[in-house]
Amino acid sequence: MGASTGATGVGALLRGWREQRGVSQLELALRAGSSARHISFVETGRSRPSEELILRLAEHLDVPVRERNALLLAAGYAPRYPETPLDDPALGSLREGLERLLGGYEPYPALVVDATYNVVAANLGIAMLLDGLPDHLLTPPLNAMRLTLHPQGLAPKIRNLREWRGHLLAQMERQIALMRSDALRALYEEVAAYPVPDIPDTGTEGPADPVPYFALPLRIEHDGRVLSFVSSISTFNTPMDVTVAELAIETFLPADPATVKYLQSLMP
Repeated sequence: MGASTGATGVGALLRGWREQRGVSQLELALRAGSSARHISFVETGRSRPSEELILRLAEHLDVPVRERNALLLAAGYAPRYPETPLDDPALGSLREGLERLLGGYEPYPALVVDATYNVVAANLGIAMLLDGLPDHLLTPPLNAMRLTLHPQGLAPKIRNLREWRGHLLAQMERQIALMRSDALRALYEEVAAYPVPDIPDTGTEGPADPVPYFALPLRIEHDGRVLSFVSSISTFNTPMDVTVAELAIETFLPADPATVKYLQSLMP
């Protein structure tokens, strides 16, 4: 019996992910407890993989959860992972946990973004940095990349804009390669095309730097002073929901004593 259209489709998709990851059929087979011959048959549409094999291969190829559903659909199976709206009551405890996390991090900035950098939650530290930005950038849904790189956004306030802009664009490039997202690519093309404000860029090695940095900082002007932060991004371990899988929590840690002192002075 010939392979179904669905099997042919999933084979091409799996081959694409394997080649993108730079993994041979033999290496993938060894990781997934299969054989190179069977992987070859799956990729060419001569064999229809089971749900379990698809999920094992996707796990070893680090395929995003949303795309794992696409693989299952292409093979004629039902999606395994739900995509629950963030405002659904089922995610109430998750929302409450995120709010507590962001609130507990104050006065330091912290926010939660989705797969295309739309801000789904933020604390007062972020609100402080966004103070004074034009309304058209603050109209929901807020987008962290637009807010940061738009010439009317935070970009004119960032003292090391070229370095920070390069860091953000490289981060998006890595995610595009991982996620194959048309929406993310469109956002990247938009923000990469923004004109860079004609302002002095002091980088991260200016003579006024009080301490050496252990990671690339965001050096941003606020209320007549320069604040320095290093950022950290966290995601959920082994998510079982597409929405949760695509959330990222970014926290900004003060990178020098002056920033710590100023932010703590804002506490009630």
